[in-house]
Amino acid sequence: MIIRVGLIQQSFHKNKEETIKQSLKLIRKAKKQNAELIILQELHQDKYFCINENTKNFEKANNFEKDIIFWANIAKKYQIVLVTSLFEKRAPGIYHNSAVVFEKNGTIAGKYRKMHIPDDPGFYEKFYFTPGDLGFEPINTSVGKLGVLICWDQWYPEAARIMALKGAQILIYPTAIGWFDEDSKKEKQKQLDSWITIQRSHAIANGLPLISVNRVGFEKDNSKCLKGINFWGNSFACGPQGEILTKFDEKNETSKVVKIDLNATKKTRDIWPFLRDRRIDKYETILKRYDETTAQYKHP
Repeated sequence: MIIRVGLIQQSFHKNKEETIKQSLKLIRKAKKQNAELIILQELHQDKYFCINENTKNFEKANNFEKDIIFWANIAKKYQIVLVTSLFEKRAPGIYHNSAVVFEKNGTIAGKYRKMHIPDDPGFYEKFYFTPGDLGFEPINTSVGKLGVLICWDQWYPEAARIMALKGAQILIYPTAIGWFDEDSKKEKQKQLDSWITIQRSHAIANGLPLISVNRVGFEKDNSKCLKGINFWGNSFACGPQGEILTKFDEKNETSKVVKIDLNATKKTRDIWPFLRDRRIDKYETILKRYDETTAQYKHP
């Protein structure tokens, strides 16, 4: 089974309305190239507000239900499976960073709530998001079972492995990651290389194709705590052996459509049977945290 996947690498444009207009332009471009599955970046409707801590930003989640209806209609209009990334208000004081996947008929195929939540300068997500509670569950769609994860999740091999073990046919990471101007050119390159390498390793270790869609462009921090973030783009797709199928640059917003051969997974796993040789009887340590006082690993 070969599917045509559209990757949308985009910048923030003045406000939510203008940004969505650009998203639709790029979606139409991908659809003209016969994309069946289209993936948008993390929190794609607006600027990356987690760059600082501001309670007014919680108001951005008030339109979650309206956003659902809007993107459902877009999926139906263009007859695409659409992976979105939205700010979900679940209950008073409870918010999630959620990927909502829509079917070609506009119905909701499934939802994933970001599990790993970072808290670093410029990425103050713990201030806004409650860790996800839906686990790592692939989402069934007409184009296959999608292992949808979000940004910070991409550094954790456990998340990718669980998605693979539960039958995901492709790993997908909507992302928002970038550089600070204060970092040296050498440091920036190391960070980018690490980001690409860790994700390609997930593809290789699990024998699955993988798609990572990142923001691009400079976003200013209005609090003046930081100059801002240069989101480094470099969105890419790779095959089950980590081979790069398509890759974006670090400056331009655009869309690309890539062919993903889901049949390649079986061929790869037959050659590299990593799943066969797993020693699940010896992995108990991975479920524990190290206690320095006793020099032992203990359950949390």
